[in-house]
Amino acid sequence: MGIHEKIKEIDFEMARTQKNKATEYHLGQLKARRAKLLTELQAPAKGSGGAGEGFDVQKYGDGRVALIGFPSVGKSTLLTVLTGTKSEAAAYEFTTLTCIPGVIHYNDAKIQLLDLPGIIEGAAQGKGRGRQVIAVCKSADLLLMVLDASKPHAHKEILSAELESVGIRLNRRPPGIYFKKRKTGGVSVSSTCPLTQIDDKMCQRVLAEYKIHNAELLFREDCTADDLIDVIEGNRRYISCLYVYNKVDVCSIEEVDTIARLPNAVPASAGTRLNMDGLLAGMWDKMALVRVYTKRVGGKPDFAEPVVLSQDRGGTAVEHLCQQIHKTLVADFSYALVWGRSSKHYPQRCGLTHVLQDEDVVQIVKKKVSASTDGRGRFKTKSDAPLKIADREKKAALKT
Repeated sequence: MGIHEKIKEIDFEMARTQKNKATEYHLGQLKARRAKLLTELQAPAKGSGGAGEGFDVQKYGDGRVALIGFPSVGKSTLLTVLTGTKSEAAAYEFTTLTCIPGVIHYNDAKIQLLDLPGIIEGAAQGKGRGRQVIAVCKSADLLLMVLDASKPHAHKEILSAELESVGIRLNRRPPGIYFKKRKTGGVSVSSTCPLTQIDDKMCQRVLAEYKIHNAELLFREDCTADDLIDVIEGNRRYISCLYVYNKVDVCSIEEVDTIARLPNAVPASAGTRLNMDGLLAGMWDKMALVRVYTKRVGGKPDFAEPVVLSQDRGGTAVEHLCQQIHKTLVADFSYALVWGRSSKHYPQRCGLTHVLQDEDVVQIVKKKVSASTDGRGRFKTKSDAPLKIADREKKAALKT
């Protein structure tokens, strides 16, 4: 029996099993078994050299956004409007057959936008180049799920289910579970809050499916068995997503108002360029980008090219700013002077842990070193190092 048949058999058994207190442990085991099979299904085939599937597109700019959706929903038109990149658009399906990149210039930042081929139901199993499209989605910082506003909203559930089955979690954060394997000691389960959706027996059943009999679990929040499975798998990707309802120019005012009130939804029309500014603003907020302007000692801030940091990728502290400017700057760092919303007074003297906000101005001051030392405070030559008293007397005696 193949993997697809095993997954279908598990789905059938889960569908016919009644959900109650007596069957919840059995359902938890089935979920863990299904997750293992899906991970095995997504693994690269033997003999492929371990190379993953996907489109070869080099990362560029301060962030990457991927357009995903069914065929003929307006992804190519949206790419052309936002970036000016020519992407073929036509009235028939599957016009775009490969990944077409473009660059959005917004708020002094450069954001890479990728137009991906339309996917269909069953993309997680490889239908319609689905695996290649999903592989690019995993490398994105933000997903724009483009939906046709004139068609049923069921498309959103279908696409979300396809991404969910390959380990992409939309608009969710990693569960607060600490998990560590041990050699002995059995399974230890503890929590910092009351657990209402999982207990010790469920944890042991799920771990047994992965042949883990010695482990330490710490729940920092009320989680489910699905959250525990995600932590054990360890290959889940948590990505922010905006649902772009395109072609709202054919909808009524009441329908557009209903769409606008949905969470993480943006009504727009790429053909008539309706609400493009709102879409760009929503992308900026979802990506949590922070612009930081650097300033030299005695000079003016460089407002032309800011350093763009992200709260989701790395962080927005002064240490992350130093690492992005140069990898050795943290070792030479003395203090920083900060002007902006994150400072209590102008300027504020801060350390590496100070968290920056959008449009802050930062002046980094390095450690003072003598002329006989290099940039890291080490002596350039052996003769530059300070001599002990006995060595200095011996050196003076040799001179005389």
